[in-house]
Amino acid sequence: MRRALSSSVALVVVLLLALPAAQTRTSKTLDIYVVDVEGGNATLLVAPSGESVLIDTGNGGAAGPRDPERIMAAVRDAGLTQIDHLITTHWHGDHFGGTEELAKRIPIRDYIDHGPTVEPQPASTAFLQTVYPTLFGAAKHTVAKPGDKIPVAGLDWRIVTSGGEAIKAPLAGAGAPNKYCAAYTPKQPDPTENAQSVGSIVTFGKFRVAHLGDLTWNKEFDLMCPANRIGAADVFLVSRHGQPSSNSEVLVHALRPRVTITNNGPRKGGQPDAMRILLSSPGLADLWQIHFSFLGGQEYTVPGMFIANSEQAAIPVAPMTPPQPGAQTQPASPHDGTAYWIKVSAQMDGSFTVTNSRNGFMKDYPAVNR
Repeated sequence: MRRALSSSVALVVVLLLALPAAQTRTSKTLDIYVVDVEGGNATLLVAPSGESVLIDTGNGGAAGPRDPERIMAAVRDAGLTQIDHLITTHWHGDHFGGTEELAKRIPIRDYIDHGPTVEPQPASTAFLQTVYPTLFGAAKHTVAKPGDKIPVAGLDWRIVTSGGEAIKAPLAGAGAPNKYCAAYTPKQPDPTENAQSVGSIVTFGKFRVAHLGDLTWNKEFDLMCPANRIGAADVFLVSRHGQPSSNSEVLVHALRPRVTITNNGPRKGGQPDAMRILLSSPGLADLWQIHFSFLGGQEYTVPGMFIANSEQAAIPVAPMTPPQPGAQTQPASPHDGTAYWIKVSAQMDGSFTVTNSRNGFMKDYPAVNR
């Protein structure tokens, strides 16, 4: 009997050691790291179970391992040993560029995307033909469709846009008429990868966060009009780095976010037209930014305590005039050293805390009834 008991104990020990690191996490919060990738996107979400989803991997190419290393800093802070799901919203280099380097540093179990590119470019073509199949060939590959659910314990993760299409039926509790549709003015059709973005609505108890990648203006209308099919969000992770080709009133004002977070660069995102819509959203408490924006200047920005990374150059009061399409723009100030993230820690009751890792500034947002 004693020998059998010892064998059973040994078996339990082996099984416990075999469990993924996700099983040992003690946090009761959904943690969201908005990582500075210099005007690209990398957003890491970690559920209380320890299961993780990374949305995009920032830049590669000339940036080398810079952005994957910044993502790994957040991974280490969260205590992860693997990425359970990687969603690549679309095939632009500032969103998929760090994938190969990141996969050398940590196992990625599930690669999710919208399917083939609609905008072939040398970098994306080479990656999709030679690198990407090797990466997901050793894991799992999922082509996301609107309405899909990403399996993450404790979260309701819904794909609401992908491949240029949007969900047809509203999410639970959504579907009310969107009053902002009446004043909507369309822009020129967007034939680029931005319009193909994989968009997510993530619900954790009463807390909701929206991340729509680089989904552009007309596609926002398709998702939100005539009825708002996704409802409200406590946190809106701003589309396309805070550029005015996205972030229409039909989306932002109908979402009624309590907090918006913009993963912008010093000269990418934060233009006045976008900031006016973001800052005037009904019910908004605060807007947080990864960088000061020269395109917005001091006129269209927020207090420094809400900005994760400061710039070496003085920020002018007036917005900088953006260059014409195709024209050379003034290079951004070098920023290859320490980079700071913005972190959201959400409770199931809908309350959450946002922290600026540069200065330690934290702000609590209480639960509200919606």
